[in-house]
Amino acid sequence: MKLRIDNARLLDPARQSDRIGSLCVQGNRIVACGEAPDDFTPDEVIDADGLWLIPGLVDLQARLGEPGDRSAGTVASETRAAAAGGITTLCVPPDTVPVADNPAVPELIRRRARQAGNAFVLPIGALTQGLDGERLAPLNALKQAGCIAASQANRPIRNTQTLRNALEYAASHAMPLIFKPMDADLAADGVAHDGAVASRLGLPGIPTSAETAALAQLLVLMEETGARVHISGLTSRRAVEMIERARTRGVQVSCDVAVHHLHLSENDLMDFNPLFRVHPPLRTPDDQQALRQGLKFDLIDAITSDHTPLNADDKALPFPQAKPGISGVETLLNLTLRLVEDGTLTLLQALRKLTVAPAEILGIEAGTLAPGGRASFFLFDPDRHWTVTPETMLSAGRNTPFAGWEFEGQVVATWFQGKPVFNRLNG
Repeated sequence: MKLRIDNARLLDPARQSDRIGSLCVQGNRIVACGEAPDDFTPDEVIDADGLWLIPGLVDLQARLGEPGDRSAGTVASETRAAAAGGITTLCVPPDTVPVADNPAVPELIRRRARQAGNAFVLPIGALTQGLDGERLAPLNALKQAGCIAASQANRPIRNTQTLRNALEYAASHAMPLIFKPMDADLAADGVAHDGAVASRLGLPGIPTSAETAALAQLLVLMEETGARVHISGLTSRRAVEMIERARTRGVQVSCDVAVHHLHLSENDLMDFNPLFRVHPPLRTPDDQQALRQGLKFDLIDAITSDHTPLNADDKALPFPQAKPGISGVETLLNLTLRLVEDGTLTLLQALRKLTVAPAEILGIEAGTLAPGGRASFFLFDPDRHWTVTPETMLSAGRNTPFAGWEFEGQVVATWFQGKPVFNRLNG
């Protein structure tokens, strides 16, 4: 199958390219970007006048509900929702049910992804067995089963010697590690940022030090062991400053931020709405501004959805008892583009945080429109207006705090490996 898309605004942050032209696809590969070869005879031609053509997004953190409670989502339902948001590569944390601490779990996830055919799904293996923080999981076997990295998801390792051993073992096996820094004892049973809002509402708090103490420990051990570590889900000004200082010392550390931490803060909790409960918690407006500046000056490398689809019952509880998490794959792109609208990021800079930057962190082939690359991309209509409504979401989890938000611009078609997997061009 040969496809040519004409008159599109071709946006390729990997090559810092922004121009009007054509994209030519043969099979699952891009054969030309810009000018169509004279000898290229397409089977299908699409006129994309007025539309943007962008590489498929790479999401470093997205739970899919499977294996586990399939009513909260499946690989098929959540990758289709991801395709509707322009995402063609997703990384799945290991806190599935059962935990991804043996090859059978990532093999199941990859098989379900191949059956769905909507996106690449890259499993992340458990760093310790059962994520208990005590015994190392068989990292080499997990790597052979297709795990792109190893992680503890949201469950910290309390024993510092175990953590150091894990870093050394991963370094010797060239296995990238992903950590969400959180000191379990400081976080305790907290459900909100430990500040004025939590005090006013009577909610148990999670101090900033729960993040920064764990991050400081990780950075020191990284220097000692040489492990390759990606820090996931920064939330505070202090953490951004620590990353900046570590890099000046030569520590090779990458990091990301969940998109909701760029738009929401502790002030959004005043109504006790459990849809705003996330882990780690929403912090202060000052922290939010620091995260935005960290992106602007490339101290933060990537933006994730931290997609966590949940049943309605999981959120229909008082704030402290509700499960944390937001269904985010369908709003990741538009929330990021809001940073362009307000002048925080340039358009190519924003798209880089969602495409080639996370691809480079993972060491995978993705996030570019370069000839020879995989034909995973989407068309975006910048003039189409839409409003977030839970009823129209494709994710099985409709737990979004952004209901009612109006966005300018929408994904209208997505291709994965050269095949159309989502289309609302005429809708």
